[in-house]
Amino acid sequence: MNGVKNVAKRYSRELTIFAVLILIILIFTMQEPRYIEVGNLLDILEQATINGFLAIGVTFAIITGGIDLSVGSVMALSIVACGQLAVMGLPPIAVLAIGLVLGIFLGALNGLLITKMKLQPFIATLGTNSVLRGMAYLVTGGWPVLNIPKGYRNLFQVQIFHNIRLYMVYLIIAAIILSLILKRTSTGVYIYAVGSNEEATRLSGINVDRFKICAYIFCGAMAAMAGMVTLAKLGTGEPTAGQGYELNAVAAAAIGGASLAGGKGSILGTMIGALTLSALKVGLVVIGMDTFYQYIATGLIIIIAAYFEIIQGKIAAVIFMRKR
Repeated sequence: MNGVKNVAKRYSRELTIFAVLILIILIFTMQEPRYIEVGNLLDILEQATINGFLAIGVTFAIITGGIDLSVGSVMALSIVACGQLAVMGLPPIAVLAIGLVLGIFLGALNGLLITKMKLQPFIATLGTNSVLRGMAYLVTGGWPVLNIPKGYRNLFQVQIFHNIRLYMVYLIIAAIILSLILKRTSTGVYIYAVGSNEEATRLSGINVDRFKICAYIFCGAMAAMAGMVTLAKLGTGEPTAGQGYELNAVAAAAIGGASLAGGKGSILGTMIGALTLSALKVGLVVIGMDTFYQYIATGLIIIIAAYFEIIQGKIAAVIFMRKR
């Protein structure tokens, strides 16, 4: 019994968000029964997959007390670069490897701007967001990359079971690996420490810059994965892809419990947050609401999630004072 209580306490935020997800599904199902049709549920999973890759990367940046607003542009540049490599005839595995290296490089670039040039994460990634978007247009001359080879698309698009595709499995694998890194390695411990109290971490002899850069490397790699999955799904490489996706990623991480002040967050919570956000957006479409409301919903979610952290902090302070 104590074990169950400990698990419930440890994963209280994740369980709360999961309960919200179930509630959202029930509410939309009562309003429109076709919401739980297989096609709609698969649509929720597909939308959550792309956002999931972006969000679990952004979670690392948020835990350090930063943010990455360039993930949409990293995604777009990965799409057009990998699309051109695939059309040139490179083996799909080689394209995947090069795409990941590109994402790692761009993530490291963000990390260096933040740590070595002492730029605020908001400013640094806002700047690279614009630069990388421009580079995506330059690579293609503003035109989409067409005729993506079937071999590359099959690397992600192969059906495992009833429209459950290989890229969904890749997301689960990535989430497990990154969760283990956060929870079971010294790298994860120090990333949390940097977000909780950067100065204390620095004074304890930890190389803060190294772990900040690591966080942004994970962010870039996951954005590149999101781009390569999108390329395989659509069969074309659009330089316009990924616009506004950074807000969805931040929203999913915030819903899942990543504190925008730093020091808190989990990959499991972010995954549930991505599903919740996707379920909400698909639900709004199914009940016939204008898709423009999705932008309003996303913005409100970020505000509410941030304010929830403030309320949580006040409650914790009151409980602490009463125990003294």
